[in-house]
Amino acid sequence: MRIPLVRPDRYLTSVLAIEPHALASDGIAGLIIDLDNTLLPRDTSVVPDAFVAWLAEMTARFGVCFVSNNWHERVHEVAAELGVPLVARAVKPLPFAFLRASRVLGLKPRQVAVVGDQLFTDVLGGNLVGALTILVEPLSRTDLPHTLLLRKVEARIMRGMTVEDRREDGL
Repeated sequence: MRIPLVRPDRYLTSVLAIEPHALASDGIAGLIIDLDNTLLPRDTSVVPDAFVAWLAEMTARFGVCFVSNNWHERVHEVAAELGVPLVARAVKPLPFAFLRASRVLGLKPRQVAVVGDQLFTDVLGGNLVGALTILVEPLSRTDLPHTLLLRKVEARIMRGMTVEDRREDGL
């Protein structure tokens, strides 16, 4: 099943597989990154060390903004601790938060890559605004009930797509 608006430009195991030089060669100057299950395991406030190091490299090269449907204090604390601006209560996939994050970065949506773990929020929203979209595998298999249901639909859509990389460390 192929539905262009929910088809990512790239499909990777993890944010750690995102190569800065490849983004730059695509004209990308900023990253809009989801938090839960993309950079932060679900229901935790601790970003793994490897992800903190990756984020430091990305913020040194690109503008970075977090966009999350989450509104709890936890995401605000994580964003503040990492020194990255946050657009919370995003109502993804609606384009408003993606456009706001692009403005925060001072960039046009076509100059950003949207990175997330869900087709129907991150990829769809990024595609709606014309950003490059990167789908990563979720960090955790536990999630909200409605997200688990959507993951079953995602699996049907993703059938036949292969992850572009395979990391040996499992991250």
